[in-house]
Amino acid sequence: MTKLKQLWRLVQESHAQPIAGEPRPTEIVGPDELGVTFIGHSSFLLQVGGRSVLIDPVFVKRLILLRRQRRAGLLVNEMPAIDVVLLTHAHMDHLNIASLRRVVRSAQMLGKKAPDVVVPWGVEDLVSGLGFSRVHGMKWWEKLEVRGLTVTLTPCKHWGARMFNDIHRGYGGYVVEGVGYSVYHSGDTAYFSGFEEIGKRLHPQVALLPIGAYFPDSYRAVHTSPEEAVRGFVEVGAKWMVPMHFGTFNLGREPMDEPVQRLLAEATRLGISSKVKVLEEGETMRVAQQETSRRPILKTQQQSI
Repeated sequence: MTKLKQLWRLVQESHAQPIAGEPRPTEIVGPDELGVTFIGHSSFLLQVGGRSVLIDPVFVKRLILLRRQRRAGLLVNEMPAIDVVLLTHAHMDHLNIASLRRVVRSAQMLGKKAPDVVVPWGVEDLVSGLGFSRVHGMKWWEKLEVRGLTVTLTPCKHWGARMFNDIHRGYGGYVVEGVGYSVYHSGDTAYFSGFEEIGKRLHPQVALLPIGAYFPDSYRAVHTSPEEAVRGFVEVGAKWMVPMHFGTFNLGREPMDEPVQRLLAEATRLGISSKVKVLEEGETMRVAQQETSRRPILKTQQQSI
């Protein structure tokens, strides 16, 4: 079967069932808290030190013909004005032009300054005309101070072309730091030895790691399996893992509900299931600084740990 036929089969399957899920009201956290909201796929809203950061925002129902399986967990016009947008690479399920325009327009409608946007090297031209206040291009391990936050572009094992022949475009993950908090978003990646180095250099507290699109096995050249994602989490040394890149777009051949099942089974096998937080679309994980020890404590809408 040719790649074109495989792609067409994915498109047909993506339209087979109604879109599931509903957006939730945006949960606003305090300026001394960290909020991590899962929007869907690899999209997150981070609230850090009173700043709002979007990572890989995709709110559209379709990527050309491929339809999402679950709705985005937040509505753009119900979020706080975004200060910074981080884009991990140029693939269409991570850099979505229509969604980016909506984010900029929403800030303007709120009477706020348009966000800054941060991209890997070679991606600047794709976002330069969308109305952002400033476009920042970065290379691996570079640090950027932007809107009161520190952002580091981290390595990953993936690729960054938008189409097929623009292989000059970069790719990576990010560690975002502010007011004593740090969050690592790996971007798309296969398992690689860099997880340990990222942990040693940057010490993130929360790791957002991909667990889907790993089958057939050839896909693992650029995507982690759930077990590999858990291994990466352990090597990064973060306190909590939040999975991503599953359940939204049917990009692999594994069943849609399998990645989370395998993730939880592996975490249970290793005795670290309490560190893995599977968020529903629109759900927020809150981390607050404990006043006595200054060590982070974790809360979600349902529980306090």
